[in-house]
Amino acid sequence: MQRVEIYTDGACSGNPGKGGWGVVLRCKDKEKELSGYEDLTTNNRMELTAVIKALQALKCPCNITIYSDSKYVMDGITSWIAKWKQNGWKTANKKSAVKNVDLWQEIDRLAQAHEIRWVWVKGHDGNIDNERADELARRAIKNELDAMKNC
Repeated sequence: MQRVEIYTDGACSGNPGKGGWGVVLRCKDKEKELSGYEDLTTNNRMELTAVIKALQALKCPCNITIYSDSKYVMDGITSWIAKWKQNGWKTANKKSAVKNVDLWQEIDRLAQAHEIRWVWVKGHDGNIDNERADELARRAIKNELDAMKNC
């Protein structure tokens, strides 16, 4: 199984607002950067979308370490998701639907093909690849806003 390192981040200008996501993928001596934009979204959705886009970019089952500065992503995937699934994608009170359920279900589906270790990193604390993912997400927003000015 290939070993892959993935750094993900999401950003939002307003919450909800214009959002971007960024990913840095590394396998052996190869690196790839991914990013994208959504017009009306939330920061949490962009954090989750970054993970999804990273997993979708992989062509075969891998041994992955995913680094994220999002406590929402980390707690969701390592602590909450098993109970959500057991409760039919409802929160602990079994009455409310899990927020962003579409994205959580997609992460759960994509993750099945891989061995994943989830690692939280403190955001904006000098981790070079986390900073790169953040910059990609913010640049995706800026590029879209700049393009809209030219219309």
